[in-house]
Amino acid sequence: MGDENKVAKRKKSMVKAKLIALIAVIVIALGAGLYFGKSLSSESRITKLGFEDMGELATQAAYCTMVEDTEAARDLFGVEIPFTQSRLIYSYDVIVRAGLDFEQIEWSVDEPNKVIEVKLPEIKVLNSELDTESFKLYLEDESIFRRISMEENNDSMIEMEENARRQAVGNGLLDEARANAEAILRSFFAGVYDLEKYEIVFMDK
Repeated sequence: MGDENKVAKRKKSMVKAKLIALIAVIVIALGAGLYFGKSLSSESRITKLGFEDMGELATQAAYCTMVEDTEAARDLFGVEIPFTQSRLIYSYDVIVRAGLDFEQIEWSVDEPNKVIEVKLPEIKVLNSELDTESFKLYLEDESIFRRISMEENNDSMIEMEENARRQAVGNGLLDEARANAEAILRSFFAGVYDLEKYEIVFMDK
């Protein structure tokens, strides 16, 4: 009888040990499942931030008023002939836009150090255009012997645009475009990351 009790107790102990082991496996599996679930959720949040579909975007515009003074005259053997001089003085506002290609941005996250590293492509002038409604004529003095041609006038307007670009860049257009690009990107990252905990570091690509 005593031996039977010992065997019964041993069996109960074995069953109890197996149950404990099974429960431990289930708990570990559930814990792992919860952990991986969170990890996958986190990954899905950061795969797309919106700016990757924006393409080339102007982040700053400069408005320059350009005055053009065009002169022409007939000459004979390098000597200007009197009364053949023509002159036009007029102005246009030129809009110069600068920005970058958002699709070329590269970024990564250093989770242990809470740092978001963003590599930006070159900030550049994207386009410029004359505001035709801003035209002002200051002087129109054309000689019947030497009129300013459409080709000469077109060349003058092209030069106006080029000068406007140089003036805009010289007055900090690209720096302002870079600053605004960073501000736009910060707003995108703020929608996914807590920027009180994460630092964003911008650098050139």
